Amino acid sequence: MTARPTQPALKEWGAAVHALLDGRQTVLLRKGGIHEKRFEVAPEVARSRFLLFPTVAHSHAERVRPEHRELLETAASDSTDDAVVLRAGARVVAAIPVERPDGLEEIAPLHIWTAQSVQEDRLDFRPRHRLTVLVVSAAPLDESVRLARTPEYRGCSSWVQLPVSPAWGEPVHDDATLESIAARVRDSVG
Repeated sequence: MTARPTQPALKEWGAAVHALLDGRQTVLLRKGGIHEKRFEVAPEVARSRFLLFPTVAHSHAERVRPEHRELLETAASDSTDDAVVLRAGARVVAAIPVERPDGLEEIAPLHIWTAQSVQEDRLDFRPRHRLTVLVVSAAPLDESVRLARTPEYRGCSSWVQLPVSPAWGEPVHDDATLESIAARVRDSVG
């Protein structure tokens, strides 16, 4: 019997996945899950694409800026107790360690989170761990994929392996736009 192909998936708030697909968001702010020593993008993942595994929590509403809150309702059905719906994937354009946290406000237009959420959920959470800004090229899947939620998808880890190999659509942003965004992020926080 041959092994079923798997693809890495990054766990990310469902509202952020929809914001990436809408073109409203181009960066992810990551430190890693509770069970990880640090957030890492494996070299083989950095050179290829990965899926975005949507997550949700009731506390997300106050963590999203008001002009983006409708995304919470849009994304709610993508992550339930029974199933998860995959709609998108991405590839890393740049992974920029945050050396100057005071510059994070300058890149606020590149994501949907409130300043308080960035401070509490990213900077203050595990303060000895470095925050990384990922500039990502998001792309929709040609068809969404519904997976039953299983125990191996639970837990506070950033990455999961999924038994799917979907077809991908065209990226939301072109490479020149994303390289410009990466330069902006480096100038602000790197």
